[in-house]
Amino acid sequence: MTDTITYREACRAALRDALGSDDRVFLMGEDVGGYGGCFGVSAGLLDEFGPDRVRDTPLSESAFVGAGIGAALGGMRPIVEIMTVNFSLLALDQIVNNAATLLHMSGGQLNVPLVIRMATGAGRQLAAQHSHSLEGWYAHIPGLRIVAPATIADARGMLATALADPDPVLIFEQIALYGTRGELPEDAGPVDLDRAAVRRPGTDVTVVAYGGSLAPALTAAEQLAADGVAAEVIDLRTLRPLDETTVLDSVRRTHRLVIVDAAWRSGSLSAEVAARVAEHGLYELDAPIERVCGAEVPMPYPRHLEEAALPGPDDVVAAVRRAVG
Repeated sequence: MTDTITYREACRAALRDALGSDDRVFLMGEDVGGYGGCFGVSAGLLDEFGPDRVRDTPLSESAFVGAGIGAALGGMRPIVEIMTVNFSLLALDQIVNNAATLLHMSGGQLNVPLVIRMATGAGRQLAAQHSHSLEGWYAHIPGLRIVAPATIADARGMLATALADPDPVLIFEQIALYGTRGELPEDAGPVDLDRAAVRRPGTDVTVVAYGGSLAPALTAAEQLAADGVAAEVIDLRTLRPLDETTVLDSVRRTHRLVIVDAAWRSGSLSAEVAARVAEHGLYELDAPIERVCGAEVPMPYPRHLEEAALPGPDDVVAAVRRAVG
């Protein structure tokens, strides 16, 4: 049996299960309580679990992320929601200089079992201060695990695995996915955060994507299949640590690589994936690596300009044709 639910509902179900199964778990962030979350993810949870477990915070990311770190050090299992990834920059000191480093700086004595959730990316016409894809920045930081659920099942199952991790986990939920619908198996449970997933098998080209870039990659693969090009689509799922083994195994089969990344090209996660394949699989490649990335501009506000700034299926198809041609 399967249920058809939205990505938003899958995230909410994961939160409800976490709060219901472990008294140490609590959710806090801006407007997560009475308002139900800026994107409606936590709607109803305040009534169900009360204000001690679903806590509205002041508008200070540094303060409430720091409080989450302290609670984690004290034995709790906090889930901190930051409204959008852009606002997480106000908590960089807490995330990078404290959460990510305390285990190392304490000689292994202090774990920080903290989960931070945030919306990322464009697609809702929220302009430049609310719409960037900065998860690649955090994937640069040792001491953090970075995950990007691209499917209903991963939105439902990643939180439980993240809460079981003794170290900080950042979950990046693509903002345009919240309203999308999909099937969730009745027996869906925690998901593996150590392995990328082959979302579509193929033999002619490897297309690597994650988060919001998975959908255009899969749409492009459908279009290419009509022309006899079999694209293998890989969803990275975890951005740090990267599962380079799954990517390299695929490249050894297809001998071509296209990387789709909604973030800016310069210094991006797509550059890291390309570099690792070049380092460990260069002689498997029969064509140059192609990258399909977001335009290097602050995200525009008008819908038509926002769409033009993001990689779409046609861009992916064009890159695959160059690779296989």
